[in-house]
Amino acid sequence: MTGYKYTTEQEAIDARSQAATYMSLPNPTRDTLYWVNYNYSELDDFYYIEHVQGLEAILGEALIFNVTDEAFN
Repeated sequence: MTGYKYTTEQEAIDARSQAATYMSLPNPTRDTLYWVNYNYSELDDFYYIEHVQGLEAILGEALIFNVTDEAFN
């Protein structure tokens, strides 16, 4: 995955907030609150935001990392 990794939920919340502010969100005339959202990987024990075009202007260069997914039976 290409994106941004965080060790604490607060770091992920802060990054999401920075991206929202950059995009002038939340928009009072719409129901959009955030430009991006964060996820938590329980198996890897970190929070992450998937990269979208333009996000590097706020959060810097994206990383490439693995997110472990449970095997489907």
